[in-house]
Amino acid sequence: MRNPVWQTLMGICLLMMTALLSWRAGRLEPAREAAVGTLGEKDFLVAIDPGHGGRDPGKVGAEGQLEKEINLKIALKLKEYLEASDVDVLLTRTKDEGLYDEGDSSKKMADMEARCRMINEARPDAVISIHQNSYQDEAVNGGQVFYCGTSREGKELAEILQKRFDYVLGEENRRSQKANDSYYLLLHVNAPAVIVECGFLSNPQEARKLESEAYQDRLAWTLHMGIMEFLNKKKAETL
Repeated sequence: MRNPVWQTLMGICLLMMTALLSWRAGRLEPAREAAVGTLGEKDFLVAIDPGHGGRDPGKVGAEGQLEKEINLKIALKLKEYLEASDVDVLLTRTKDEGLYDEGDSSKKMADMEARCRMINEARPDAVISIHQNSYQDEAVNGGQVFYCGTSREGKELAEILQKRFDYVLGEENRRSQKANDSYYLLLHVNAPAVIVECGFLSNPQEARKLESEAYQDRLAWTLHMGIMEFLNKKKAETL
């Protein structure tokens, strides 16, 4: 036969434990919800567009380098640096593919329209389209940034990134940013956008550097620093 006093004490202990657990749940749940609510809440979103892909190789280097592959490698490295700086990133492609359907009569146009649509729906603070250049004179080299002539912020971003090429090319950086009103992407996205031509695949020496992982990393880092300069300036102007 159980002791009535012992049963009473056990009942009181159970009630106290239940109350304590309920109190802890009440204290912890709002804290957990608050923590979850802050995930992904970053100040800026940047769209990175690795040019070409799939059936479209882009420029072909002096030694067979493919622009589409170099563009994607630089873009993925740039994404890592931006995310480490607490910036959200949208990539228009993450692998070797074009943004078109096999049934599209003009795959190039379908691809460009899809990229612009994706970017405009995301409403980023800046758009960086990564490309490589080519020219008939193989001695020509260097990086150059293009922007839409009617975009004040696009021009500002282009100027910042063009100066950043000094850290990669040094005295060889003799190019300057340039307005271009023929690039489809520059004309059809709403956010400040630039086309970054990282170098000339038609120049054998530069082409070899552009396919180097170390050089790609330097390019991604310096572009990241320029983008952060642009975003921080933009943020300061809104305060």
